[in-house]
Amino acid sequence: MLLDRTVPAEPSLAADFAAADFADDGCAAASQAGDAALESWLQRELPRLGLPLQRRRLRAKQHVFRAGQPRTALYLVHAGFFKTALVSEDGREKITGFRMRGDLLGLDALDMNAYACDAVALDTGELWEVPFARLRNERPQFQERITALLAQEIRRDWNWMLALGTLGADQRVVTFLFDLAARLQTLGFSGECLQLRMTRAELGNFLSLTLETVARSLSRLQARGLIEVAGREIVLRDRVALSGLLAAGGRVH
Repeated sequence: MLLDRTVPAEPSLAADFAAADFADDGCAAASQAGDAALESWLQRELPRLGLPLQRRRLRAKQHVFRAGQPRTALYLVHAGFFKTALVSEDGREKITGFRMRGDLLGLDALDMNAYACDAVALDTGELWEVPFARLRNERPQFQERITALLAQEIRRDWNWMLALGTLGADQRVVTFLFDLAARLQTLGFSGECLQLRMTRAELGNFLSLTLETVARSLSRLQARGLIEVAGREIVLRDRVALSGLLAAGGRVH
C-alpha cells in the first residue's frame, strides 16, 4: 500500500536513487533536461492551484497502481526505480519498461478511465502525484508538456522494437547497459559502474530473453574483459570493444 505524505517540494531523495530506460545519449540528455523542467514547473504551479505537492514513498515490490484500477492521477518519478508491466489473465507478465526520475507513470492511460498496466517499485522510491485533469484544464501549457513526453515515449518504444527485432542476445544486453550508463550519467551518477535494480529475470523479460541467456551473455562479456560483474553491480571495462560488438552484429565468443 502506498505511504502518503504531504511534504515540502525541495529535492530530497534524488541523489540516492537511479533507474533505467532506453534512449541514445542525445535523447537521454534532452529527455532529462525536459524532466527537470517539468519538476520545476510542477513545484511552481501546484501551489498556485491551491494544491500541496503530494509525495508518495514506496518500498520495493509495492504497486503504484494495477491495470484496471481507476485512474485518479499521473505519478512523476522523483526518485527510485519502477517497472511497468502487462499481466495476462493467466498471470504471465511482460515488462514494458523501467522508469526513472522524471518519467510519468500512467501516461498510457490518459484517454482511459483505468490504468492500462501495472507499475511496481523495484526499490525504495518517491513519486509526486500529478492532478492531471485540473492541470490540463487550468494550465493549458501542461498539455504541451504531456504531448512532448508522449512523443518521447513513442520514440523509445520504436527504438526498443528495433533492438528486440534485429539484435542478438549479447547485443541486446550491451545496448541496455549503454543506455543505463547514459541515463545515469545524465543524472550525475557514474556511467561506468552500474547498479542494476532489476533482477536478471526481469531484465531478460524486458529484453525478450530467458534468464539463462542473460546470464550467459554477461558471462561471455566478462570472460572477454569487456565488463566486470559482481552481483547486480556491472562495471563497463572496454567501451570501445563493446561498441565494436554492436557495430559488428556478432556474439562474443
